[in-house]
Amino acid sequence: MRIVNISIIGFGAVGQGVARSILSKQEYLKKEGIDLRVVGISDSKGSEINTTGIDLKSALLRKKQKGSVGSNNALDIIGDVEHDIVVEATPTNINNGEPGLSNMRLAFKSGKHVVTSNKGPLALHFNELKEAAEDNGLFFRYEATVGGAVPIFNLVHETLAGNTVFGMEGILNGTCNYILTRMSEERMPYDLVLKEAQELGIAETDPAYDVEGIDSAIKLVIIANSIFGLDSTYKDVDVTGITKITPEALELANRNNYVVKLICEAREGKLTVAPRLVPKRHPLAVGGTLNVASILTDLAGRITISGRGAGSIETASSILSDILYIVRNS
Repeated sequence: MRIVNISIIGFGAVGQGVARSILSKQEYLKKEGIDLRVVGISDSKGSEINTTGIDLKSALLRKKQKGSVGSNNALDIIGDVEHDIVVEATPTNINNGEPGLSNMRLAFKSGKHVVTSNKGPLALHFNELKEAAEDNGLFFRYEATVGGAVPIFNLVHETLAGNTVFGMEGILNGTCNYILTRMSEERMPYDLVLKEAQELGIAETDPAYDVEGIDSAIKLVIIANSIFGLDSTYKDVDVTGITKITPEALELANRNNYVVKLICEAREGKLTVAPRLVPKRHPLAVGGTLNVASILTDLAGRITISGRGAGSIETASSILSDILYIVRNS
């Protein structure tokens, strides 16, 4: 049985989802010959360390009851606790990437692999982080940053290895897709659907990050840098959100067998996020909160994948997959 020690830095929805996923997959991991132990957990209020493995059920219960896994926030888990993989799941900060950026830098400096769901550091310093991992002989895995459970990077870098990727287009924000789907199907105005989405927890109280296309653009930047080898940032994306789309425009599209979707596209070094007409029978015409990515290659042709683009367990699915990739290949 191979013992693999990990830390979870950031114990919000995603971090807790990782803990629940590990608990639910104990039998599977045992059959794989892997003893996956969480030796450190940190949230914004405190930390817990146990070098023999934290009781994840107790940690989740404490988080629910007390709002934190521990009372000591001075513990330096990444630098001082010996373990193999850092799961960096702190909230995305697109302004400067912190605290995730410093956490990742320290992890690589300390000789630890990184698996992350945090988009901010990758949107701002992707190549720096990639090179830091390579220089230290470490893995840097970030499937969970784009598309939730949809395996875009695994598909391109592993399954489609050997293919040249010419372009990618897709829907990378479930909130916008839900709003546009409801507006189209129910002939409802934008403001009313947005309020509904907020009440359901699909949209944030301040929805600008989603509806202005910012979230989609950040994800497109990560795709462009990872898949196309660019050194792009948010400023390189031509972005138009969905706030000015009217029910009348959607009705006109519907009468002509089209739907309107917020499409992200990377092609020939150009990055765009904008509402576009999509034929109703097109693979990109997915509804609700689904995400979809359509990848154009030279050998395999066009490959399209779709799935849940958000959610605690769905995102944790990608993180667990990345952890297991590292375990099997290191």
